[in-house]
Amino acid sequence: HVQLVESGGGSVQVGGSLRLSCVASGDIIGRYCMGWFRQIPDREREGVASIDSDGRTSVADSVKGRFTISKDNAKNALYLQMTSLKPEDTAIYYCALGPGDLTVARRLRPLYFSHWGQGTQVTVS
Repeated sequence: HVQLVESGGGSVQVGGSLRLSCVASGDIIGRYCMGWFRQIPDREREGVASIDSDGRTSVADSVKGRFTISKDNAKNALYLQMTSLKPEDTAIYYCALGPGDLTVARRLRPLYFSHWGQGTQVTVS
């Protein structure tokens, strides 16, 4: 049974930084595609960044150059370093797990991720 637990959300001023963490149950971070997604009310969940089992990353254009995804396989942990935060980054951020062989075109699409954390709120004002 896969469990993903996010932490690190909070309130920050425009231009500030936050680091989100996601800890997974079991030795899975290194074997699957892991992603960060976000959602605001009445909007579809959108992909922010993902990282595959080989460490290759995909990053949404809206956060490119500001957000960095990384992982620590030994700690079963996934991270999202967010800098130069903007009000439009305000959302609930979710960690998710997808197949290890996910194609590049699918790595930011929520549909292809099967396990999700409970989410952590990020508010930028």
